[in-house]
Amino acid sequence: MCWSATANLVAGAGICAVGVATLAGVRHRGDLPLAALPLLLGAHQIVESFLWRHGGGSGPLTLAWAVIALPLLPLWIPLGVLLADRAGTGLRPGRTTGGITAVPVLRVVPVSAGCATAAVLAYSLATATVTAEVRGRTIGYAVDVPLLPLVLAGYFLATLGALLLSTDRLLRLLGAVMAAGAVVCGTLWRTEFISTWCAFAAVASVLMLLWVWRRTGTGAGRRPRHPHPVA
Repeated sequence: MCWSATANLVAGAGICAVGVATLAGVRHRGDLPLAALPLLLGAHQIVESFLWRHGGGSGPLTLAWAVIALPLLPLWIPLGVLLADRAGTGLRPGRTTGGITAVPVLRVVPVSAGCATAAVLAYSLATATVTAEVRGRTIGYAVDVPLLPLVLAGYFLATLGALLLSTDRLLRLLGAVMAAGAVVCGTLWRTEFISTWCAFAAVASVLMLLWVWRRTGTGAGRRPRHPHPVA
C-alpha cells in the first residue's frame, strides 16, 4: 500500500528485484517459502498500482489484492518461519530430542492461528464482495468479516507472532520492524493522510535478503549451517 500508482509500481518492482536476489541466494529448501516473501510483497504492490489506475472498485484486481493480504499472508508467514526454524536447527518434522518434540509448542501456535484465520478470511472472500475506494493518498478496502476483533488478533498472532517467536535473531528483528510498521501505517491510514506500507515492505524485503545471505554465509566467509541443500 503506497500513496500513488507510481509509488506502488516503483516499490513493487524494486521489492520484486530484491525477491529474485533473495530466492537466488537460497541453498536450503526449508528456507524457500520464507525467502519467496519479498516476491509476494512486490507482486502485491504492483497489483495495487493497477487498482490506483482503475480508481478502485471491485473485480479481479481487488480480489487478487485481498487474497494476498487476507488469507494468504497469515498462512504463508507462520509456515515459512516454522520450516526455516526447522532447517536452521537441522531438525526434520517428526524428529524428537530426548523424547520432546523438536518444534516447541509455542511456535506451533502461530501456525494454528494462521490456519484458522485464513479459513475465516477465505470464507469471507468467497461469500462477499471486496471493494476498494481511493481516499486521497490511500486506498480503503471493505469486506464483511465476522468476528473482526478476534480475526485481527489471529492475523497478528500468525504473522507478527511467528516472526517474534522465531529462533532466528534476524527474523525476530523483522517481526519487531513489522510490528512498528503496522502501528505507524495503521495510524496514518486511519487518518487517510497517506499510505506508507510499501516502505516497510521494502525494509522487510531487504531484511529477508540479509537473512538469506547470513544463512548461507554469503559475504561473511561463514560456512552454511543447513544439512539439506536445495536439489
